[in-house]
Amino acid sequence: MSRSAETQAGGWLDANGGVFIAGIGLHPYQFPTETPYTVLGLTAVRAALADAGLPWDRVQSAYVGTTSIGMAAGRVMLRHLGSSGLAVTQVENASASGSFAFRQACMEVATGMSDVVLAVGVDKHGDGRRAANKDGLERLSETATIPAVKFAMMARTYLRERGASVEEMAGVAVKNHANAARNPFAQFRKPRTLEQVLASPRVVGDLTVQQCCPRGEGAAAVMVVSGHAIRKMGLDARRCVRVRASVAGSERPETHYGDSAVELVRSSAQAAFEQAGIAPQELDLLELHDAFSVEELLYSEAIGVCDPGEGARYLARGDSQIGGRCAINASGGLIGMGHPLGPTGIGQLAEITRQLRGEAEGRQHAHARWGMAHMIGLGSVSVAHVLSASA
Repeated sequence: MSRSAETQAGGWLDANGGVFIAGIGLHPYQFPTETPYTVLGLTAVRAALADAGLPWDRVQSAYVGTTSIGMAAGRVMLRHLGSSGLAVTQVENASASGSFAFRQACMEVATGMSDVVLAVGVDKHGDGRRAANKDGLERLSETATIPAVKFAMMARTYLRERGASVEEMAGVAVKNHANAARNPFAQFRKPRTLEQVLASPRVVGDLTVQQCCPRGEGAAAVMVVSGHAIRKMGLDARRCVRVRASVAGSERPETHYGDSAVELVRSSAQAAFEQAGIAPQELDLLELHDAFSVEELLYSEAIGVCDPGEGARYLARGDSQIGGRCAINASGGLIGMGHPLGPTGIGQLAEITRQLRGEAEGRQHAHARWGMAHMIGLGSVSVAHVLSASA
């Protein structure tokens, strides 16, 4: 699909009666345990089926986002629901694995190949080995490919160029831990004060432990259906959230080191807004990749919910709080909810769906109509989805 066709308002997502999320399910994110990944994943899938009101035998295809479990994880897991002959595809794209699994599900529904498709992310904490460390090239620095080092340098640059303080950056973690404390699926469910965030052990540069996401395990699932399926199967259209945009991309060579992630976020978000036919300021909800606190400040500016250079002040004014202008990471984000990799992007979509339905008890952002889930992954790759309430 060409970029021009992909970014047309409506476009391919309007085919087959439109593309919708009909059901969501999660297994709480948690620190590593001996729980088999099949238990994690099937908990989320069964919840998503029940939420949609769909039996397993109506699912025609499944996309499984995972990074650390191994080959054929999806088929090994899903056979416990019954061997129905559905197509199973495993997707790996670093932090964006689940997001890309969802995108593939949307594409299959939009083309009319299927009317009911499962997108599920599941992961256990693995060894974290990356292809970048096996490309046969020598490094000037052994730490050059470590994300924490890269983002610590980006944080130092951001604070200097924006005139922001370390305390303002740490405010991202304070907000997101508070949101996670109200999320029953979050890995961290305890609010943190600014003093606690700043006093937590230093990781690198100005980043402390509580400004960095935890790794762990968990699962998230969504049922993707066509508009035709909603009518044919008698699903509750009021609880079906519409997918208005799905855009993916990767970094370009002209960007400087350290700027590539920000430019990638900017370009993919802009393309998603064009496809959805809305402006960034119309977003009510934004779930983004905040593996490190500085990312939320950088990406909120790049996505356009606030002006360039305004990220820290946008946060300080309360504009990114639940109840503010645009609730950013109402789930708790990667910092608070957790980042088990495979499920993370689908967990974002589940949170936005819950919010757009008005069902986010205890952390509901009032009158939410539009939401974006944005993820980046090592490589670097990006994927952005825009969702809207059904009515």
